Amino acid sequence: MKLRLVFPQGALTAEVADTPTARALVAAAPFESRAQTWGDEVYFTTPVSAKLEDDARQMVEPGTVCFWTQGNALALPFGRTPISSDERPKLANPCNVLGTLADFSLLKKVRPGDRVTVETVREKRRA
Repeated sequence: MKLRLVFPQGALTAEVADTPTARALVAAAPFESRAQTWGDEVYFTTPVSAKLEDDARQMVEPGTVCFWTQGNALALPFGRTPISSDERPKLANPCNVLGTLADFSLLKKVRPGDRVTVETVREKRRA
């Protein structure tokens, strides 16, 4: 499954696994939100509410697509957060890990208040 995240600075494609939270996000799309930042992390609220999944983590790699259950938000860390102890992102709380962004360099340009639209990417079926 894929989600397209459209910011004023451009668009990103997130490759997401088939998890309960990812399915809920795909079902809710399209939707709009406003970006917030926390160190080198962009996050924004969604219309989805989810419970922590078994593989929820607080330490992730840059470019990981996460769902912060306590804020009903997508979290897109791309570097250090205010609570990181090294160069890796440390999320505020354990979050559901949904997938990855192949190229997340655009996130550095996102500013608080920027509009973000989340859309599903319809994948072509193979014959």
